[in-house]
Amino acid sequence: MSIAARTVAPAAPEALTAVSLTAAARDPDAFAAALGASFERTGFAIVSDHGLDPALLARAHERIKAFFALPDDVKRRYHVKGGGGQRGYTPFGVEAAKGAALVDLKEFWHVARDLPEGHRFAGQMAPNVWPEEVPGFREDLSALFAAFDALGAKVLAAIARHLGQADDFFAASVKDGNSILRLLHYPPVPANPLGLRAEAHEDINTITLLLGAEEAGLQLKTRDGQWLDINPPPDAVVINIGDMLARLTNNVLPSTTHRVVNPSAERAHLPRYSIPFFLHFAPDFLIETMASCITPERPNQYPEPITAQGYLEERLREIRLA
Repeated sequence: MSIAARTVAPAAPEALTAVSLTAAARDPDAFAAALGASFERTGFAIVSDHGLDPALLARAHERIKAFFALPDDVKRRYHVKGGGGQRGYTPFGVEAAKGAALVDLKEFWHVARDLPEGHRFAGQMAPNVWPEEVPGFREDLSALFAAFDALGAKVLAAIARHLGQADDFFAASVKDGNSILRLLHYPPVPANPLGLRAEAHEDINTITLLLGAEEAGLQLKTRDGQWLDINPPPDAVVINIGDMLARLTNNVLPSTTHRVVNPSAERAHLPRYSIPFFLHFAPDFLIETMASCITPERPNQYPEPITAQGYLEERLREIRLA
């Protein structure tokens, strides 16, 4: 057989290597370089030793499972009509990926930032709602929101350093940002389901921090079009770049397509729970391409600036939440 006639299988996509957060204090430059290189290559990174309290995480998972086990009519009491799915409960089969023909096979709850009365962002950031039926839900999920918010700040400091900026470069832009803690439930999958647990999409926000789920399914799409399974080790978070940060950095840090595929037939009877934290810029932050990310070889791909709130509203309409 000639070389031209051979069928050559595509190379297996490169797996992600976890970077320990403990290295950030010991050698911040090395941590930022490793994190930034992973983001530039794939749009994703895995950070181990994240420092989130295991007891809090265990309690949060119990609260989440207890809520989603409630009767459908009870859960729907917490669906905020006209709220764009940004607070409280969003029922099964509502959200769809941008451009997707089918809805995702999931339901979720959103916890957001609590603002003091009279805050300047009160018009863009609605107050939280809380389920009365699950004791400890508000306390534990509020604590988890705060813990993720602090972890996200550490990651953003490393990203700023990788981009040649001061560690506090993003601090003002995300202060009082419209961040979201999403509590996700993917129910058992029936035979021959219509659609995926989550169709291929990119995230809207700045960065996403995701705790590993009990059930597998998360995949990212590599630059050569292959799907790479993302299975983080225990005590690790998966972090990916969102569209807002991709715009700001002129795609130096790309927002990568990812999805959650349906389980095998042997595991289709099992639900899947996951907890992503969508870290957002403040509503009035102007997403304008960083000058340092524009070069003759990389011209400005986003010449029209847009506020974080304007971009969020645009994308919520595209995914059928508004």
